[in-house]
Amino acid sequence: MRLILISNRLPITVSEEKQQLKFRPSAGGLVSGLSDYLDSMRDVSLTEFEHLWVGWPGNSVSDKNVIKVKKILREDFNSYPVFIPQSLMDNFYNGFCNKTIWPLFHYFPSQTNYEEDQWNAYVRVNELFSRAIQDLIEPDDIIWVHDYHLMLLPKLLRTKHHNISIGFFLHIPFPAYEMFRLLPRKWQRRILEGLLGADLIGFHTHDYTQYFLRCILSILGYEHSMGKINMEDRMVKAETFPMGINFQKFFDMASSSEVAKEKNNLKKMLSNHKVVLSIDRLDYTKGIINRLEGYENFLANNPQWHGKVILMMVVVPSRIGVEHYRMMKRQIDEQVGKINGKFGTISWIPIIYQYKFLPFNQLAALYAASDVALITPIRDGMNLIAKEYLASRTDKTGVLILSEMAGAARELGEAILINPNDRKEIGLALREALEMPVGEQKKRMQAMQNRLRRYNVIKWGNEFISELFSIKEEQKRLEARLLGHNQELLYQAYKKSYRRLILLDYDGTLIPFSTDPRAAVPPKEVKEILHLLSSDSRNEVVIISGRDRKTMTKWFGSLEVSLVAEHGVWLKRKKEDWNMIGPLENRWKSDLIPVMEMYVDRLPGSFIEEKEFSIAWHYRPCDPQLASVRAKELIDYLVDFTSNIDVQVLHGNKVVEVRCSGINKGAAALHWLLEDEFDFILAIGDDWTDEDLFKVLPDRAYTIKVGISHTYARFCLYNYQDVIKLIKKLGEAE
Repeated sequence: MRLILISNRLPITVSEEKQQLKFRPSAGGLVSGLSDYLDSMRDVSLTEFEHLWVGWPGNSVSDKNVIKVKKILREDFNSYPVFIPQSLMDNFYNGFCNKTIWPLFHYFPSQTNYEEDQWNAYVRVNELFSRAIQDLIEPDDIIWVHDYHLMLLPKLLRTKHHNISIGFFLHIPFPAYEMFRLLPRKWQRRILEGLLGADLIGFHTHDYTQYFLRCILSILGYEHSMGKINMEDRMVKAETFPMGINFQKFFDMASSSEVAKEKNNLKKMLSNHKVVLSIDRLDYTKGIINRLEGYENFLANNPQWHGKVILMMVVVPSRIGVEHYRMMKRQIDEQVGKINGKFGTISWIPIIYQYKFLPFNQLAALYAASDVALITPIRDGMNLIAKEYLASRTDKTGVLILSEMAGAARELGEAILINPNDRKEIGLALREALEMPVGEQKKRMQAMQNRLRRYNVIKWGNEFISELFSIKEEQKRLEARLLGHNQELLYQAYKKSYRRLILLDYDGTLIPFSTDPRAAVPPKEVKEILHLLSSDSRNEVVIISGRDRKTMTKWFGSLEVSLVAEHGVWLKRKKEDWNMIGPLENRWKSDLIPVMEMYVDRLPGSFIEEKEFSIAWHYRPCDPQLASVRAKELIDYLVDFTSNIDVQVLHGNKVVEVRCSGINKGAAALHWLLEDEFDFILAIGDDWTDEDLFKVLPDRAYTIKVGISHTYARFCLYNYQDVIKLIKKLGEAE
C-alpha cells in the first residue's frame, strides 16, 4: 500500500537563486499537520511505509532544471512536483481560489469575484494535476486529495481509475446552501460532482458535513442515509473528522531548554505584565480588527488594568498580492497606532505588534509565556493555533478565548467562547480570563488537553484512512452483485431454456425517470425490444408497474405481453382482459385526497395521480430540500391517519403512494409462478417496491436491481441503459 497525498503546495518550496536550486520547508498548518501524520506513520508502521506527496513546488523552474528538480524531490523528499505556468497560477491561486472560493466559503460574499477566466484557470490547473499523476498511480494506491484548490480533481482521477481509493478532505468551512448557491450554476455542479468523485469526503465539523449534504440534495438531487450517498455507479460517504495536532510535539517543545530560555527572556522583557497573545496570518476571516476593537473596549472599561496587561500581537504576512489583504494591513497598522496612542504611557505600551513569520521555537515560547490566547476568527474551518496554545501549557495554567465561529469551538467547550462580532463581549471575556483563578484555569486546561492528547493528528489521519478502507469494502460488497461475468451465464441459461418468465418494471428500469411521470411514454426502441422478446413463444413477458391500467393499455396494449398495473391490483394476461387480483375496497380514497391536496399546495410543482385503488403524490420536479421535508411530513401524517384503515403507505422514488394492503409485485408474480413451470426466470426493477418481487422468486431466478444499493436481488446493473442492452441481447439470441 502506498499513500499519495495531493495538495496545492508541496511540503518543500523550490526556488532558483543565482543559478542555484534551493529547497526549503513550506509553511502552513496543512503542511505541518500532514507532515506530523506521515512522520508518525513511519515510526509506528511494522512494514515499510510508502508515501508520495504531489503538489506545486512554489515557483516556476527553468526548463533545464525540471528533470533535476523532479529527481531531487522524489529521492530526497518523497515528493512529485506539478509545474504550472506563472500566469495560470496567478489566475488560479490569487484569482479563483482566493478571490472566489476563499471569501465565499468563509461567508464574505461582498468580497467574492465571479470571473470566468479565473474559473477556467481553476479547471485547467485541476486538469494539469490529473494529467501529471496519471502515470504515477498504481492499483493499490490510496489517493488523499486536500483542500479547496483541488475540488475538481477526485472526479478527474475517478474517470481514469474507476476502482482506485480516493479520499478528499476540506480544510476550510463548507458553506450553507444559501451561500454556496451564489456561485454560477455550472460551477456549483462541477464542484459538487468533482468532490463526489471521491469515495470519502471529510470535513472538520458536523455542520460543514450537513451543509455539503444539503447542497448535493438541492443541486444534484442526491439523497443520503447517515452520510452515505448512493450514486449510479457506487456509494460515497461524507463524514466529520475534526483535525488534531501533534500534541506531544508541542508539549515536549514547551518543556525544552531552548524554549525555556526564550520564555524567560520574554518574561524579563514583559516584566510583570499579564500577556494576551494574538497570533494569526493576515486574513480578513481571522477577525483581527474585531479583536483589536474588543481589546480597546476592554481597556476603556477596565482602567484598573492599565499598565498591567500587554497584547502581544503577531500577524504573519499572507497573500500580499491581493488588494483586500493590503488594505487590511493598513487598517491593522492604523488601529494598533490608535490604541497605543490613546491608552499608552511612557512606561507602558498596550500592544506590541510584529508583522512577520515566527520560527517554531519562538512560537512555542510565546505560547508558553502568554497568560491568555485571544483567537477571534469571524469564520474558520478549524483553527489549529488554539490547539497549539493549549498543548504548550505544560503547567496547565492559561485561558483560551475562542470565537464560536471556529471549527475548534465544537471540541473546546471549556474555553471562553465569544461572538467575534460583539466587541463588548470580547472585552468582557478578556476581563474574565485575566481574573480567572488558577484552580479554574487548571480545571479547564486539563479537560481540553486530555481531549487533544487523545484525538491528535495521528488519530485524525488514521480514522480517515480507516473509514476510507471501510467504504471501499462496502463498495466491493455491493459491486460483487454486479451482473458482470455472470451475464454470460445468464445468456447461456436463457438459450438452453424452454419456458421463460421475464418480469420487468417500467420507470427507472426500461426508461429513465421523468420530471413529469405522465410524459414518460415508452420510446420506439423499448417497444421494439419488448416486441422482439415477446415474439418468442417460449417467453412470457410481464411488465409489472405502479402505473394505472388505462395508461398501460395505451402504451403496451398492442404488444404480446402481459401487464400488471398499480403494483399488482390489476392483471392482464396477453390477449385477455384486465382482472382484479381480488376484492378490494377504495372508499378510503375520498378521505386521503384532501390530505394530499393540502401537500400539493404546500409544495409547488407536486401533483396527485389518482388510480382506481391507490393514490400517488409525486414531487420529482420540486425543490429537493423542501420536497424531502414535505415528504417526511406527509408520510408521518398518513401513517398516523391510516392506522385503522387496511392500506399501506409507500415511499418510492420521488413519490408517496397509498394503496390497499396485501398488494405488491411479489403477490402478482405468484399468479404466473403457481400456474406454470418455468426453467428460466428473469426479474428486473429499480425501486424498493421491486424488493417484494425479488423475495418471492426462487433462488435460481436471475433477479437484478438497477442501481448499486442493498437489495434482495442476486445481481445489480448500473442503470436503465444496461437493462436495455441486456434484454436486447436476449431478444436477439437464437
